[in-house]
Parts: sequence; structure tokens; C-alpha cells
Amino acid sequence: MCVIALAYKTAALGPLLIAANRDEYYARPTAAMDFWRPDFPEVLGGRDLQAGGSWLAMDARGRFAAVTHIREGYPRTAPQSRGELVKRFVTGSESALDFAAWLKVEHGQFAPFNLIFGEVKDLLHFNSRSGMLNRVPPGIHVLSNGEMNSPWFKCEQLRQKLQQQKRLPSDNDILGWLHDTTPAPVAQLPNTGVGLAMEKMLSPVFINGRDYGTRASSVLVLSARAELTFTEVSWGLGGRESGRRRQMMRISPIRNPQS
Repeated sequence: MCVIALAYKTAALGPLLIAANRDEYYARPTAAMDFWRPDFPEVLGGRDLQAGGSWLAMDARGRFAAVTHIREGYPRTAPQSRGELVKRFVTGSESALDFAAWLKVEHGQFAPFNLIFGEVKDLLHFNSRSGMLNRVPPGIHVLSNGEMNSPWFKCEQLRQKLQQQKRLPSDNDILGWLHDTTPAPVAQLPNTGVGLAMEKMLSPVFINGRDYGTRASSVLVLSARAELTFTEVSWGLGGRESGRRRQMMRISPIRNPQS
């Protein structure tokens, strides 16, 4: 993922609402969001067909994970794909804290990353650059390719949309937010070591580059009745829609949204 906005345990938006864009090279093979049959039929998410992992997924037990890379200049290679982190947690059975202990030891096997993970009643955030693990508190949060809640232009665009809501918006409204191609003013660009032109290209919520751009927009809504609705739009070269899917799944009981 390149940007993840979440409303977590809020009165207006319920137990969990996630709006996220996955940015990737157009040439990288990908399977659209679906149940992971036959091997993990209770997991719902997209799949990276090159390395075998995922960028965002949830299973029927309420185990959730989503990853973003941390931008530190141009990408470097690593022994393992960051998408394996999502797959390992969502399909596994170890507790979130046990998984976090493993992350602290093994995170060097992966290029720099942010990982949001846990059971939906108790989400955690791990930043591999700092090695810091924190619980995600109730409220509205946005994560891109830096620190959690860094005031990047794209993050603030999505944060403001969520903060303005008095009731649950429609999936189409949220997908519209995720398709915003407005670039950041130069004065609001971060400095992540990729140069001004690249910072500008990467600054919108929705990226539409020549070889690299937004490949999937995802909207997850979890109700107080533990019903998950997962909508995904796939995008191709030139920002053209190439598919749309919507799935529903019941998960394990969760706490009150304001608990």
C-alpha cells in the first residue's frame, strides 16, 4: 500500500473503516481481491503473484494486516518481500504480540516497512525503521510511506474527508476520495530522497505515472454486527479502471466501537 486511512472505533464510522490505495509497477502480476481458495478460504484480500504475499487482507477470525513501504530514496532489494508479512500474520495463529516479537528480530530481512496488524479489536503498528511498536488508539489515522500520521499532503486529504463525516459514507464516495489526482504544492512535498520531480509525481492520493501508479483502491467497512464489506477497484495503465469486486464476510465478535 501507499496510503491507508482508517477510522478506528469511532462513534460516527463504527468499529473500523479503511480506505487505502496500493501503488505498484503496472507490470507486476497481481490477483484481485477475493477469498484465498483453496489454501486459505477464510482470508479475503488481493495477492501479489510475483512474490506470493499481499498488501492488505483480513480473515474470518478478525485477523487483519496491511503494509506500506517506507520511502528512503530509491528502493533497495531485500531477502524477503514485505507482502509476506501480511500473509504470514493473517494466515497464522500466533498472537499479535508474539508476531511483534518476531518482527523485532526479523524485520531486517525486509526492505523498510510500516505494518498495521492484529485482531480488529486490538490493532498494532510496527515501523521497521525505528523498531517501534504501538497500539493504534481509537480515532482517525493515516499512514503512507513515512511515520504514522505524518502530515503529508495525501494523508491530510484523506484525514479531512474522514473527519468531516457524521455518518458512514457510501463506498462510491470513499472511492472518489481515493481517486483524487491533485498533486501537493511544492511547499508541502516531503523530502524522502527521490528528487523533486518524483516527490511531485508520488504526492497525490491517486498516482498515475508512466510505469508506476495506483493499482487498487480498497474500502473495508466493519459493522458493529461483525459484518465486513470489502470493495476493491483495480486500475491499469493511464488510471483506467480494469475491474471492480465486492465481497462480504462475517468475522468473530468485536467490542463496542467506542471501547
